[in-house]
Amino acid sequence: MAAPPDARRIIATIRDGGRPTAEELGWFAQGLASGAVSDAQAGAFAMAVLLKGLGEEGRVALTRAMRDSGHRMVWHLPDPVVDKHSTGGIGDCTSLLLAPALASCGAAVPMISGRGLGHTGGTLDKLEAIPGFRTGLSEDQFRRQVGDVGCAIVAASADLAPADRRLYAIRDVTGTVESIDLITASILSKKLAAGLEALVLDVKCGSGAFMAGLEEAEALARALVSTAQGAGCMTSALITDMSQPLATAAGNALEVIEVMETLTGTSVNSALWDLTCDLGGEVLALAGLASDPQDGAGRMAQALESGAAAECFGRMVAAQGGPADFVERWPDRLAAAPVVVEVPSLDDGYVAAIDGRALGEAVVHLGGGRLREGDRINPGVGLSDLAGIGEETGAGVPLAMVHAPSLEAAEAAVRAVQAAYRIAAAVPEEPALVLKRIT
Repeated sequence: MAAPPDARRIIATIRDGGRPTAEELGWFAQGLASGAVSDAQAGAFAMAVLLKGLGEEGRVALTRAMRDSGHRMVWHLPDPVVDKHSTGGIGDCTSLLLAPALASCGAAVPMISGRGLGHTGGTLDKLEAIPGFRTGLSEDQFRRQVGDVGCAIVAASADLAPADRRLYAIRDVTGTVESIDLITASILSKKLAAGLEALVLDVKCGSGAFMAGLEEAEALARALVSTAQGAGCMTSALITDMSQPLATAAGNALEVIEVMETLTGTSVNSALWDLTCDLGGEVLALAGLASDPQDGAGRMAQALESGAAAECFGRMVAAQGGPADFVERWPDRLAAAPVVVEVPSLDDGYVAAIDGRALGEAVVHLGGGRLREGDRINPGVGLSDLAGIGEETGAGVPLAMVHAPSLEAAEAAVRAVQAAYRIAAAVPEEPALVLKRIT
């Protein structure tokens, strides 16, 4: 008779290049959820998977096991239930535009999002820069808001994929974020447990992403799409550029400012606008709300242009405890850092390359992210007015603005940002925003 599953044996099997069974992975996921698996064992499991992998069957089995580690939602709504997920980057605040725009186009958007992971920002942390905004809703509150407003952006509840909730936090502090198997299982366990009918994935590629190379990003995109489709959720993916920040800001309140400027039309960030329309067009087509992605992108653009998306965003903020007049009064509602300084360029020429990971780490060290599990976020700190690839600069010309809690922290961030920029004499080719589409 086979021995009962055991955390030590499962970890050793993966460590030695073997493949645990679906039953063993199911047991491990339940142990993560119940606490039967210790933090040390969870960290060792994550490191073993990062180094040796699970294979396609193991990845699917782990995803299903984590999905089934808690409650699975079933929706009874007249509108198709859709969502989007990004693998993470710098200045990536498209979710805040996408959810209300999709809702304005006739979709129901129960968006379950995460916090900052490693050097990348988190949607929940950005939203919590809005005073009073609550990301922890009960299931009844969540269901009611999606029905009434059309969208909600929330943290996963304790009973929705609880195995992922535990493993996600451990990955952030154990250097095990960059595993395709763990990223796939983490993303899809929550999304599939949320009862989605259609999902679009934004897989980032470049210096600010977890997957720096196109080959790695494509491998992750294909793993995500095939796993989700196999579990019955219509899914496609866009591989998008993260060789530079998507927004010109990195930091929670600073990114919310850029979102509001784009939503209200006061200062539109074209990259944010275009990617929101491209991602939204994909999922509207998957859900049958558009004839094809191009038609869907046009519908998204209309939702943004007409102000319908901004109005829906305001209703979402109010429903989740934020100011009822946020869309009208957002400049007065967001925290600001006490110290703001320029980052002068050290050379003449053109911005040829940007180390996005280094920019993200600079934001984390300013207090805009977590160095340890449980660290408090400072919503007002970060970087703004970031120069993009191809921009002309000169010695002393600002590459960015640092928003810091102290002069000492600001000076360290200035040095980090200067080191992250490479200036060249020749004008570089600007990267495309969407690199590849995976269906």
